[in-house]
Amino acid sequence: MTDETAAPDGMLARIERRVRSHGLRISGGFDLAPGESPGYRPETDAPVRSVLLVGQAGPGLWSRFARAAADVPDPLDTWCREILVPLAHDFECAVVMPSDGPPYAPFQRWALRSGTVHPSPLGLLIDPVWGLWHAWRGALLLPRPLGWPAAPATPSPCTTCSGRPCLAACPVGAFSGDGFDAAACRAHLASPEGGECRDDGCLARRACPVGAETRYGSAQMRFHMQAYIGGT
Repeated sequence: MTDETAAPDGMLARIERRVRSHGLRISGGFDLAPGESPGYRPETDAPVRSVLLVGQAGPGLWSRFARAAADVPDPLDTWCREILVPLAHDFECAVVMPSDGPPYAPFQRWALRSGTVHPSPLGLLIDPVWGLWHAWRGALLLPRPLGWPAAPATPSPCTTCSGRPCLAACPVGAFSGDGFDAAACRAHLASPEGGECRDDGCLARRACPVGAETRYGSAQMRFHMQAYIGGT
């Protein structure tokens, strides 16, 4: 155990400093009640008493990742894993990534429990500040409670959104009350008409006015769209 992790007091702040040094952020968390299951079994026998979600928001992460990215499959996931696995070792906890599985960790349920995000008509979780321009890259499952403060209740920005432009913006109407039509979306992206979504990011996502000033840049948009098209 290092000096950095020797005492539980202030551990949350120390973890947050480590995470932020890489351009990531603690994007939610909660303590579990005694005996409560996190809904996911990590590859460890240690109990899980708290969950910390690690993610990104806005375009800030991209420049760091772009400088360090290696020519490997799933480069962003690989890069984040190389950051979080040593961190989890130092703080004697487990780490889980969204791509681990099956079974997959319930990241959306954890995020909703953290109280910082809300469901949106696109199926993505919307943050009142960052809008749809955020993502979870991993979670730390700690064997001790950290006294994570309860998030203040915030209304969903979607409840007062006039006209829901995100739904009207999709060229093929892939988003509806019946769910997301992935086949229609992928067919559009594979067509000549899908060039704007492929190159600049999903038109429906870009139509959301919440956090519009924090949108990803064009290179980051293309990266994520290519990952989606490739099924990763």
